[in-house]
Amino acid sequence: MTDNANVSMGDLFPDLGPEAPVISGVAHDRSESLVTVRGMPDQPGMAARVFTSLAQADVNIDMIVQAGASTGTADISFTVPSSTTKHVQDVLEDKHEDLGYQSFDVNSDVGKVAVVGVGMKTHSGLAAKFFNALSEHDINVMMISTSEIRIAALVPLEDLDEAVKALHTAYGLDADKVEAVVYGGTGR
Repeated sequence: MTDNANVSMGDLFPDLGPEAPVISGVAHDRSESLVTVRGMPDQPGMAARVFTSLAQADVNIDMIVQAGASTGTADISFTVPSSTTKHVQDVLEDKHEDLGYQSFDVNSDVGKVAVVGVGMKTHSGLAAKFFNALSEHDINVMMISTSEIRIAALVPLEDLDEAVKALHTAYGLDADKVEAVVYGGTGR
């Protein structure tokens, strides 16, 4: 036994305070499409059927939102790589009877913008800053996704570049201030 047998984890690894930087970069992706399946029966298992059908067809899903209506139906919106939209349409058309939806539509004129940083776990107000920055530039948010280290929004594609700039400025990541990290890949 060592002398450290009674030492706590807090003694070995003291709290060094909030992580820095809070936001380390802005990411964007212009290769997404928004799919909305409308008028699905609002009952348990329907989302599972939709996403199982798409998984069996090897379709990758990113952001997901479901909204129920007082009519007993629900709309499910999700994003997919734009390169797969024809395949997604084929799957949904093939599974129409099984899924029981009323209609679906695809919008390829969307882009995803996100801020990332490990400091998000310990700092409040970052979501407010994100949405205020977009609002101040009249950028409509179509869908939201978050994690411990990321806030992402789907926006009209025509506003994507402006959204990236607005978020860079809001979080103090402008190139003349610090070395900004910008990732414009697929986000997957």
